[in-house]
Amino acid sequence: MTDRLAPLFAPRGIAVVGASADPAKLGAVMARSLAGFPGTVAGVNARDVDPAAGRWASVADAAADAADPIDLAVLCVPAAVSARALAEAAEGGVRAALVCSGGYAEAGGPGVGFQADLVAAAADTGVALLGPNTSGFLAPGRALTASFVPGAAAVAAGPVAVVAASGGVNHALAFLLAEAGLGVSLAVGLGNAVDVTAADVLAHVAADPATRAVALHVESVTDGAALVAAVRAATARVPVVALVVGRNDVAEFARSHTGALATSWRTTRAALRAAGAVLVDDERQLVDAVTALSALRLDPSAAPGVGVVTAQAGPGLLHVDGLRGHGIAVPPLAPGTRERLAGLLPPLTYQANPVDTGRPGPGFADVLAAVAADPAVDLVSAYALAEPDALDLPAAVAAAGARALVVGLGGPAVQVEPQRRALRELGVPAVTSPAALTAAVAALVDDARARATAAESVPVARAEDRVYRDLDEDEAKTLLAGLGIACPPRRACADRAAAHAALVELPGPVAVKLLDAAVTHKSDVGGVVLGVRDPAGLDAALDALEAAGARRFLVESMAPPGVDLVAGASRDPVFGPTVLLGLGGVAAEALADVAVAPAPLTAAMAGSLADELAGRALLDGFRGGPVADRAALGAVLATLGDLLAAHPELDAVEVNPLRVTADGLLALDAVVTLREADRWS
Repeated sequence: MTDRLAPLFAPRGIAVVGASADPAKLGAVMARSLAGFPGTVAGVNARDVDPAAGRWASVADAAADAADPIDLAVLCVPAAVSARALAEAAEGGVRAALVCSGGYAEAGGPGVGFQADLVAAAADTGVALLGPNTSGFLAPGRALTASFVPGAAAVAAGPVAVVAASGGVNHALAFLLAEAGLGVSLAVGLGNAVDVTAADVLAHVAADPATRAVALHVESVTDGAALVAAVRAATARVPVVALVVGRNDVAEFARSHTGALATSWRTTRAALRAAGAVLVDDERQLVDAVTALSALRLDPSAAPGVGVVTAQAGPGLLHVDGLRGHGIAVPPLAPGTRERLAGLLPPLTYQANPVDTGRPGPGFADVLAAVAADPAVDLVSAYALAEPDALDLPAAVAAAGARALVVGLGGPAVQVEPQRRALRELGVPAVTSPAALTAAVAALVDDARARATAAESVPVARAEDRVYRDLDEDEAKTLLAGLGIACPPRRACADRAAAHAALVELPGPVAVKLLDAAVTHKSDVGGVVLGVRDPAGLDAALDALEAAGARRFLVESMAPPGVDLVAGASRDPVFGPTVLLGLGGVAAEALADVAVAPAPLTAAMAGSLADELAGRALLDGFRGGPVADRAALGAVLATLGDLLAAHPELDAVEVNPLRVTADGLLALDAVVTLREADRWS
């Protein structure tokens, strides 16, 4: 435990400030919730003092009579007086406070000031403050239910810590984990998180030997660096599974396409993934993921192989389909393994991987053992419907002796639950459906991949000469070319005569563009004319560009056909430099088929972003098109990320389109912009 949070989550005594004889009031509800706590629980209410009933005038008075030091104050008072109540509690010796009431910044108006006063009081006193505006926390192993939610005390102690932005989500997850037979080591709702943050609680639970996995719920992030550092540190000991809210929220559009596409949801997920977290899409997946990871963690591996054994073909097919959709390797089994399986199973069963036993039977343990022993298999995933007369599944699993095994078990609850409990006692994670099994396996594989990636060294970008102003397209391409990013032949032209000379010098046909650093989207203002082949066509193009406001021109050889991408790096206000790859052209923002990652990063890491795109088939020679060199693409993205990381004055660099051609990658347009503060310095 971190010293600062020990008084909060492991107090010796607790004071409920705002305790009341009225059973409906929050103070009375919290006192009832804390009734099972084995240490001192004292009520404080200066207007209703009754020591015989457990209510004192102040925390100091309660502490003077208490058998245990009072470390934690639970404030159940109106927002307007909470700062004063916190200061008085600190004078009485408390070192931590939980503020459950609402009416702070989330309510607007005067609440903003009430929250500021509360934060100041915590800072002045050094009290660790959880909340405000939260339903509290649970520490079942300490019989500590600091929550006003009915039934929270029924959640059992277990191996999963919940760190949730929302008090409601905290309790919802705790109940789901209890339903899954897991329980929690600690379940915390952060509320407004004005002092104790997700990063703080992650550090706390990562050091707790009772925690074997963390369920992290994220709504918004104010300090990206702190959260990323906390997740990275935590995953070195325990897996972290993250559910990020906001898939359909679109952040305020920045000036470049890159800024528009890198929404906060995408960037938050990318940053957490890079830090080692496993990502899920909903609370059921989160529970299935921590069910697996709290019992089992694979060795780090870039591509763990999964051997699938199913006692029923249909559910097995659903499971394998889900695994392949997740990009998980289900490798063919070795000839020796298949020979052994042929001696164990009827001849018409499928034995290549997945392995379909046809029905559960007495040889099920031997099948599991054979698949587990295959050299390409790192994890065995087994599914069966409960058929107690045909198969004692826990006994078969125990006999198989597989080192890494996860089980999906379906059927009536009266049959399934005892078997799931028995499997958990064997240290084998057990879930209830093919979809849950897929989520569990995906979490194990993603965690192994993340830990393998964490071992890769990320280059440290070196700062070069400072950029003092926004660059026009020619200057931006000169910068990129110096970094090894290829561009078509071009000429920057100050007048029409220079443009005509460029037409003669450059391989044709050519594109003619308005050249002005202030115009980032030239096509929107009619600033691009394509396919110019002769002087007459050039004069017509120049007329059109001058009508659009051009005073300088860029004449550039047309690129060969190919697949257009958008590649860029932008400075996220929370997480810092971030690279983006997506489908390019005018449809980029509408489709939003993009992948993002924090920078700096290795070329290999950057190249793997292409595999996250829904349109990735377009990069692999679709209908005779060019094949994207993943290594070259990764090098471009890593270079853009390094550029931003090395130049704090830059706000964004965007290549759109970056064209995949038969001869390699070409940057057809480029925009480099400065941050506002540096633009005028």
